[in-house]
Amino acid sequence: MSAGTVSAGRRPSLPMRGVLTPYLMKLRSLAPLLCLASVLQAQTPPAATPAVPDWALPGTATHKQVAPPADVHRPSTTFNTPIGLFDGQSDIGSAVVPGSASYDATTKQYTINSAGYNVWYTRDEFRYLWKKMSGDVSLAADIAYPDASGYGDRKAVLVIRHDLEDDSPEALVAVHGAGMIHLAQRPKKGVRVHDLEFRIGGRGERGNANPDALVTVVAKRIGIEKKGDSFSLWVSLEGEPMHQFGPPITLKLDAPFYVGIGFCSHLPATSDTAVLSNVVLENSAGQVR
Repeated sequence: MSAGTVSAGRRPSLPMRGVLTPYLMKLRSLAPLLCLASVLQAQTPPAATPAVPDWALPGTATHKQVAPPADVHRPSTTFNTPIGLFDGQSDIGSAVVPGSASYDATTKQYTINSAGYNVWYTRDEFRYLWKKMSGDVSLAADIAYPDASGYGDRKAVLVIRHDLEDDSPEALVAVHGAGMIHLAQRPKKGVRVHDLEFRIGGRGERGNANPDALVTVVAKRIGIEKKGDSFSLWVSLEGEPMHQFGPPITLKLDAPFYVGIGFCSHLPATSDTAVLSNVVLENSAGQVR
C-alpha cells in the first residue's frame, strides 16, 4: 500500500494527513454558519395570507359585499414602461396581491393577471394598461378567460378614466365571467359607480340537448366609444360587425385622460387571468370595429 492510501480502521498516514488538514479546518470553520442557517430555516414562518377586510370579500349566500369605508384608499402602483399600444400600466388601488401583464406581438394578445376586490363602488382594484389621450376615442378588444371555472363576477374592462387614483371618475365597459356586459360610470371622484347591465340568453344555443333551455350568450368582443362627452357600449356577440348596444351615457372628463384595458378577479387576494386580443385604439370616434 502506498504512503498516501487510507485503509479501513487506520488513521491516514502523515503525507495524507498533511493534504487533508486544510480542508478539515475549513469544514470546522463553516460548521457554526451551517448550524445557524439550519436554525434560521426552521424559524422562518410560512408566507402569511394577506389580510382582507370583511367589506372586500365577495358576495356569497352568507355574506354580502358592501362599499368600502369612505376613508379607505390605497395609492396605485404605476410602471411607466410601454407595453404594446399602451404607455404604461398600473395596479389601480394596489390590490393586496400585485398584478402583472405581458404582450405577445405575434398573437396580438395582452395577458393580464390581477387580484382585486372589484371595479365598482367608490374605489377600484385592478390591473390597468393605459395610454394618455385627449379628444374622441374608439377602443375595442376580444375577451377570453383561460380558466373557465373562475369567479362569475370577474371582469375584463375597457376604461377611460380621469387619473390613476383608485376613486377616479371613469367610464367603462366590461364582460363579466358569467357573461353579463355593462356600460358603467363613476361621475365624480369618490362617488359610487352606476351602470346599464345586459344579460343575454338564447334557446337552442351551444348544442344544448334541450332546445327550450335558456343558456347564456357571452359576447366575444366589446368596445367603448367616446364622442365628446358621450360614451357608448359596442358589442359583437358571435363575430358579426360591432354594433352599439343600449343607450349612451354622458360624462365630462377633462383632458388629458387615461384610456386602456384591464382586469379584476373580484377576489381580493386571489389572482386570475384574462386575455384581451386584437385591440383597436384610435384617437377618433366611429372607429370601433
